[in-house]
Amino acid sequence: MKNITGLRCVSCGKVYGPEELDYTCPDCGPRKGTLEVVYDYESSGKEFREKVKGSFAEDIKNYSPLLPIDNLENLPPLEVGGTPLYPFHELTDKVNEVWIKDDSGNPTASYKDRATMLAVAAAREKGIDTITCASTGNAASSLAGLGAASGMETIIFVPKSAPEAKITQLLVYGANVFAVDASYDEAYDLALKAAEKYGWYNRSAAIHPYLVEGKKTGGLEMADQLDWEPPDRVFVSVGDGSIVSGLSKGFKELTRIGMIDDPPKVIGVQAEGADTIASTFADYTGGDVELQEQKASTMADSIAVGKPRDLVKAVKYVYENGGEYMTVSDAEITSGLTELAQKRGVFAEPAAAAAYAGFKKALSEGKFNGDESVGVFITGSGLKDVDAAKKGVNDPKEIPPELSAVDRVLQQSH
Repeated sequence: MKNITGLRCVSCGKVYGPEELDYTCPDCGPRKGTLEVVYDYESSGKEFREKVKGSFAEDIKNYSPLLPIDNLENLPPLEVGGTPLYPFHELTDKVNEVWIKDDSGNPTASYKDRATMLAVAAAREKGIDTITCASTGNAASSLAGLGAASGMETIIFVPKSAPEAKITQLLVYGANVFAVDASYDEAYDLALKAAEKYGWYNRSAAIHPYLVEGKKTGGLEMADQLDWEPPDRVFVSVGDGSIVSGLSKGFKELTRIGMIDDPPKVIGVQAEGADTIASTFADYTGGDVELQEQKASTMADSIAVGKPRDLVKAVKYVYENGGEYMTVSDAEITSGLTELAQKRGVFAEPAAAAAYAGFKKALSEGKFNGDESVGVFITGSGLKDVDAAKKGVNDPKEIPPELSAVDRVLQQSH
């Protein structure tokens, strides 16, 4: 493959040929042995610098020199990326600038579309027309939507408890949906077994090395939008660990090819009841990453992950980046969700709002020096889980169709 030198296991370091494996290192297993794509950075960097000259790209294709796809025609025929970066500098005087990167405008209203683009392209390059994944909802709807646009059959495993809006989205896209009466982690294991038995291509979190490559494009895009001067710190919510890994890798690669001077420190935000990666990171001092898992419990369904599949990358990459992890409560997530909507007009689902809640918590703890700039990634639309959003707001005021009723309510509210 053009510009790719190999696929390297993040645990043992063994390098495989670009087309030797589809998924994980057979020596280290599916969680320890996730693979990272390694590029010829001299040639990729030169091509990248030439390609990104001029105006900001409206699609992730513009970053193709740092993506592992030879034939861009195999990408789904939808525009992914080019999402807005909103200034929110008036929020606080404790930092210099605040930027909100809102990825809810992607085709299926989720950041996950960035990764699904590459997974679908990889399947099409191999002539495979059936693709599966396990998901808490967003990766599933992303695969269903982009798969439908590409004429592929999609088979989805979600926990039965997934929000109704997300399951409905899957069904509307025409996916074959299995609502598993179990946790996301159990649904994931079932999807692995089914994919192996029936020969389906697997897009489940972390299993495919191209997924992180798609997820890094949000970081490339943010740097591009800021004329290659990205924020000093970026906050992102963390479930399986693939997005935080992608951002860390993307910023590192931009530094390596000379597009930016220093990578932003990446701050991963987890829910208190699903903090496996954060707790693993707290004890990490380099070397091997100890696999951990727990029973996840949080209202933020998209990050309700107790057995994160990209644990090794998420810990190692953020450690090398100089970033950190933090946790927020469900109450802090709900508060962040409503504040972001009411003060900046960005409606985030609970998992996405966790990133903003983490930033607000860091502000309250005095973790900024006043001169820093900050980016916050919003990874999914609040319309994905309206019931959760309703917990942070009052009920509407029911009245008869009379002006006097309006007057009465207005007087009561003052």
